[in-house]
Amino acid sequence: MPSEKLMKQGMQAYIDAFNRSDADGVAALYADDATVEDPVGKDVMVGKAKIAAFYKMSIATGARLALAAPIRASHGNSAAMAFDVQLNMPQGKAVIRVIDVMTFNEDGKFTSMRAFWGPGDMEMV
Repeated sequence: MPSEKLMKQGMQAYIDAFNRSDADGVAALYADDATVEDPVGKDVMVGKAKIAAFYKMSIATGARLALAAPIRASHGNSAAMAFDVQLNMPQGKAVIRVIDVMTFNEDGKFTSMRAFWGPGDMEMV
């Protein structure tokens, strides 16, 4: 099982790579057969190629991530983080308040990411 420290480092690396506009760096944090469900309730993306394409598209929007609270680990192989996605929409600046939950393999790679946010978690600022 990955350590608490390793899981927290992986999630911070996710934030850092995203904010450097490094989609390949974000994708490298995932296992080859990982899944992404963003947001929960949408189609699940499977595999590194689809995940990399998703992050390239997301980063191309100019979005930036800012932690809203410390990253939380668990006694198992999962960790969670609350953060704000700051982005520019056609109608102006917006923020989406998100909680991501990741599961990890023994090597500290993400095996799944589930993003929890709904329509009420997005607002114009």
